[in-house]
Order: sequence, then C-alpha cells, then structure tokens
Amino acid sequence: MSERPVPVDPPGLAQSPAFAQGMIAPAGRTLYIGGQNGVDASGELLDGLGPQTEQALRNLLAVLAAAGAGPEEVVRMTIYLTPGIDPNAAYAASGAVWGAHRTTVSVLAVAPARPGALVEIDAIAALPEP
Repeated sequence: MSERPVPVDPPGLAQSPAFAQGMIAPAGRTLYIGGQNGVDASGELLDGLGPQTEQALRNLLAVLAAAGAGPEEVVRMTIYLTPGIDPNAAYAASGAVWGAHRTTVSVLAVAPARPGALVEIDAIAALPEP
C-alpha cells in the first residue's frame, strides 16, 4: 500500500482541527469526485442544511469506497454553499459522517445548481495502489 497524504501546517499559520493548510499527495492514482449534494439514492433532495450536508458527505464516501479509498485519502474538498448559509453550521453537520479527517478545504458561496440545494461538495483523493 502506498503512503497516505500528509498534512502541511507551517508555524505562524492558524491551526485548525477541521482542515490542513496544505497536503502532500503521494505519487500515483488520483480520484476526482464530482460535486455531490444532499440527494439520496432515490434521487430525493433532503430538507435542510444538516441532512443535505450529511448526505453529500455520505455520497462522497460511497464514491471513495467504490474506488478502494476512504476519507483519509482525500487531499482537497471544495464546499459550495448557497449564499447566506453559515459555513460553521455546515461544518457542524459534517462531524457525524466525515469524522476527524483533515484535508485542505475551500468554501464558496454560489447560486445553487438545483432548486432547494443548500450545499454541494467535491473532492480530490490520492488513491492507494491496488
């Protein structure tokens, strides 16, 4: 099995339990996960920020698992929130599903691609060798 990504948190920058300032990804295979929102397996958009955030993360985990990886291999996430959504509320909803797996993260406020969608998350993962 190859090495896992390594967080880079230089002295003098804010340290966060939720995200890393940088990640060193080992050479090898890379998985790019398209934007996942709060839609369940039946195609139903869940109601509310918490349920949508949790479902989007479950969807990410399903794609990772299908590729033979887990959240430990994620080196970058981008979280797209509907304008006016508090990013801290979205983060609070993520803990139960995502756990304490730190990665680099960017959070953007954007118009929703689907009516009623409050959050969408994409990710990049450095996959272990098969």
